[in-house]
Amino acid sequence: MRTLIPVENDDTLAAVQGLLRQILEADIVDALLVPMETPHGALTPALVSDPEMLDKANPLAPVMGVNAARLAGRVSVREPRQRVGVVLRPCELRALTELVKLKQADLDDLVTIGVDCLGTYDVSVYAATRDDGGVDMAAYLATARSGELAAEEGLAFRDACQMCEKPHVEQADVTLELFGADLTGGIPVSLPDEMAETLGLSPAEVEDQRKDVINAVVAARTEVRDERFAEIRERLDEEGIEGVFASCIRCHNCMTVCPICYCKTCLFKSQVFDHEPIQYANWAQRKGAYRMPSDTMLFHLTRLNHMVLSCVGCGMCTSDCPADLPVGAVFRAIGQETQATFDYEPGRDLEEPLPLITFQEDEWLDVGEE
Repeated sequence: MRTLIPVENDDTLAAVQGLLRQILEADIVDALLVPMETPHGALTPALVSDPEMLDKANPLAPVMGVNAARLAGRVSVREPRQRVGVVLRPCELRALTELVKLKQADLDDLVTIGVDCLGTYDVSVYAATRDDGGVDMAAYLATARSGELAAEEGLAFRDACQMCEKPHVEQADVTLELFGADLTGGIPVSLPDEMAETLGLSPAEVEDQRKDVINAVVAARTEVRDERFAEIRERLDEEGIEGVFASCIRCHNCMTVCPICYCKTCLFKSQVFDHEPIQYANWAQRKGAYRMPSDTMLFHLTRLNHMVLSCVGCGMCTSDCPADLPVGAVFRAIGQETQATFDYEPGRDLEEPLPLITFQEDEWLDVGEE
């Protein structure tokens, strides 16, 4: 069912908080995983069981410090567990779908609440705006109606957001449909009929510009994406992947923040690569010079091999790289080709099997023996 959540005094956020409070108070879930404002002005996901505390919830804030799909996995993957509503952006929803396939999350007791994404800033950029009064949320949300998404003057959205061709919610139990909506008049929401009845919500006529606006946003973002992919592929051709990642310090940040890198026991967090001092000395003697830290390329190539089919392009890896490497662009550009080979799109369909764990007898006949 589609309904319209009324907005009073142009306070869109208060209307969203009110809907979340209703969902919690109606006992549809026991808790909500939602971005919350801290007393110091930062934003962090939190598991909220007290409806009164939702006046600090802010799922509309244009900042992304973590892909919360991983957190959704932590509160759902094993029993016993509560019924949890998880408020997620589109890239987080797609990552959650992949984690369910990888058996790192379970949807049985989750209610997914998706919010269209107009673009997000890195944490450091968002924090810096607080000194100037914060982000102009009215202007930011106003761009949802036309789809002419733009960062504030002097700022830039995260690299991943600039080339995200899937900024809209496609699969969620509850969808806050920001695109195409005049949010000062109300927030279009899609949700199951049974839930709407429990919440006392009725169907409403919604001015339907959503599809046209989404198509325009997707076209603009796809154009940027294709330009970025062309640039990174040119760099890869000229420098090789070892050149593009030459400044890597193997800090493991990209792996730590990636929602798809889930291994509890990771080869790269073991002592396998802590070689004996004499081994380093022997390599230096043999080659004349030996790069330190070692094994940086093996690290990236192993990560590519493990998760490139499930990369949803959230860009957390780029955002958290201290060497400012285009990790996300490389993974997405390579991922695009790999995913096309298998006709696989991460997060597209929960029933679509992961190619690397699916045996097909007639696969790769053109490169092997029949």
